[in-house]
Amino acid sequence: MTKYRRVAKVSVITPVYDDGAFLPEALASLAAQTFVDWEHLVVDDGSTDPETLALLESLQGRPRTKVLRVPHGGVTRARNAALAEAGGTYVTFFDADDRMRPTFLARTVATLEERPALGFASVWVHLFGAEEWDWMPERCDLLELLHDCSVATCALVRRSLLDRSGGYDPSTELGHEDWDLWLSLVASGVEGTIVPELLFDYRRRPGSRSGVADRGETYLALYRERVEKHVTSYRAKAAELLWKKERALAWYLEERVRQRRQLDALSARIEVRRREVAALRVPDGSFEAAALRGSVSWRITAPLRRLYEALGLGERGR
Repeated sequence: MTKYRRVAKVSVITPVYDDGAFLPEALASLAAQTFVDWEHLVVDDGSTDPETLALLESLQGRPRTKVLRVPHGGVTRARNAALAEAGGTYVTFFDADDRMRPTFLARTVATLEERPALGFASVWVHLFGAEEWDWMPERCDLLELLHDCSVATCALVRRSLLDRSGGYDPSTELGHEDWDLWLSLVASGVEGTIVPELLFDYRRRPGSRSGVADRGETYLALYRERVEKHVTSYRAKAAELLWKKERALAWYLEERVRQRRQLDALSARIEVRRREVAALRVPDGSFEAAALRGSVSWRITAPLRRLYEALGLGERGR
């Protein structure tokens, strides 16, 4: 394969496997970046979907874009294939069904430019699709990464560090390959940071690869493999990690108790209201005016009724 080289500050790497339905959104978000010194390497990981193949063909000759084609081998191999062709000082791995917010590249590049000691810059992420919430981790040191992956897949990383580490480990194709990458870098002494801004949108799809990797037996198998690979780090931080996990479990249990109490209190209030409504009813199905005026709801809304009367709205409101 002919080496593709272009002078660009950032290499954006996007593996594609039958993702044609989502890829246009990703491409549009990249085109909307306020930072424009980038190249885009799109890797066709053996797609067979006609819509995806047609879209990839349309990208041929697109400015700052290179389409690479490899036999289907999974996301880790596809990303590594593009990494070998990348010419940027910095690299971000940008999946085909996700979206960058307009200042994602500008903020992460500026962070690494201003702090040369940093190896990578992650961000806060908004999850959308099958789930809707904001992921806002605070730390990405070794202890945190042994406990949980707090670095986004899309984090901007110095190309030289990826060359030194060899990129993604193909043995992690089952999942959590990005967790393994960030953990390997930090364990080797690399420092990273998290830009505390929502700068990326991550799509969650039912039955997706990441969803499967995060649950049940698959998660346990991946966890076991990660511990075996990084056993030196896990041994060195064993006591701190156990303490951290116990704190996380205690917080979870306390949160469950708090939510249970809130639910019980809400149920009690609902029951009071039900009884109040039942007491107001008269045989013909209407409500007794005198009883209504003595109810809790009537007393609560009294200030609002007085305000209406003061504004001269009382009669119109009747």
